[in-house]
Amino acid sequence: MITLLSTASHQNVEDPLLPHVLLVVDQFSKNLGGGERIALKLAAFLPQYGYRASILTFSADPVTTAFESAPCPVYLLPLERTYNLTALKGALALRRLLKQQNIQIVQTFFESSDIWAGFVTKVLSGAKLIWSRRDMGILRTRKHIVAYRLMAGLPDAVFAVSELVRQHCIEEDGIDPDRVQTIYNGLDLSDWSASSDNPKDRLLITTIGNIRHVKGHDVFIKAAAFIVPQFPNVCFSIAGGVLEPAYFSELQALIQNLKLGDNFHFAGGVTDLYEHLSAADIFVLPSRSEGFSNAIVEAMAASLPVVATNVGGNAEAVENGVSGFVVPSEDPQALAEAIMKLLTDPAKAMAMGAAGKRRVAEKFTIEAMMTQTTATYTKLLAQR
Repeated sequence: MITLLSTASHQNVEDPLLPHVLLVVDQFSKNLGGGERIALKLAAFLPQYGYRASILTFSADPVTTAFESAPCPVYLLPLERTYNLTALKGALALRRLLKQQNIQIVQTFFESSDIWAGFVTKVLSGAKLIWSRRDMGILRTRKHIVAYRLMAGLPDAVFAVSELVRQHCIEEDGIDPDRVQTIYNGLDLSDWSASSDNPKDRLLITTIGNIRHVKGHDVFIKAAAFIVPQFPNVCFSIAGGVLEPAYFSELQALIQNLKLGDNFHFAGGVTDLYEHLSAADIFVLPSRSEGFSNAIVEAMAASLPVVATNVGGNAEAVENGVSGFVVPSEDPQALAEAIMKLLTDPAKAMAMGAAGKRRVAEKFTIEAMMTQTTATYTKLLAQR
């Protein structure tokens, strides 16, 4: 029932004697989200910190490029429902995998992985369980809310992607505070060291995020309507794959209705984030909900000033007035005013971009993320 989708590429062959970590991710879609990218990054770096990794997913889009150079073995366990005969057979298959591969730690991402794979791990194996909580419950249904509360004592540890997500785990899910720690997403700054002195004909304000209502792209477009009359040569871009086609159509209609067709374009999914961000002058994150945004950290690493809404961990990443501005969500005018402060004061914008890059180097590195993560692994294994 479990099939091997991809083996580790030659340069990523791991020592079989290292403690084995299984990263369980609900799905890998064509347009990878932050959680999927972090799981792949963890798998790539774990051997450098004394662990080997495998990935298990319940669904993988046939056209995804996520596994073209896999950092570790990737397994597929097809699972559409978690409460039927197929799920029971899947549970037995997962138990066999855990035993055969000598999995000592299972780290889960998203709802089905947390609840179903977490339950199977704790009931049918001796592996330690870690939940990775990456949002404020935005995708939960009623059954998820109930399940998380009933299973609050299940995980041996919980990694929250921001302090606000940590508080959500404690207050809403009832998880013991001693089991929940904040580990921010980390960035490998060696990938962000190239020169960004690109000649530009027009100022570019960009946002990155797959096109979904929760990302607030409509708020970004409405903010542009306040900006363009005063800065007619400024252009705006939205980079990301279309996950909600109906919402994408709404955005296209909104741009036309506001007569912003000459100033706006959709960049689609970008494969080289540094190149895309290097062409921009300001980064905006207009989200309605976030756990902790990878895109903000990437924009700061590219020395861009950031304007972000005050949701989730955004205010933990952006120092308001230092590396950018934090504004209320659902407020196009406030978003526009913050952007125009940067447009009218290029020196301030540049200083904020430099401050953001320093902040990433101090707080949001891959080294910090991996050190905290593997320290918890070591602690849990010592309890066996």
